Amino acid sequence: MDTLDPREVKAGQEVFVIYHNPHTPTVASIKPAEIVQHPKDPNAVALFIHETFHVIEDDDALFTSHESAEKAYNELFNTEY
Repeated sequence: MDTLDPREVKAGQEVFVIYHNPHTPTVASIKPAEIVQHPKDPNAVALFIHETFHVIEDDDALFTSHESAEKAYNELFNTEY
């Protein structure tokens, strides 16, 4: 899988994530997101998805392409995306 190290991403990068719907935890989909400057910490970056900033954790899976995210999705959920 073509994943990015969350500690090495830079503002301006486009990434893809497997996003779990917070209102329906059994629903997941692949979404594009952008790495942006953290709004409150000038020394950090954040994930911007669905018009919301998310802190990037060390165990977050950030994919370089939709295809890489789709491969991981299929392996995780034993289904075709």
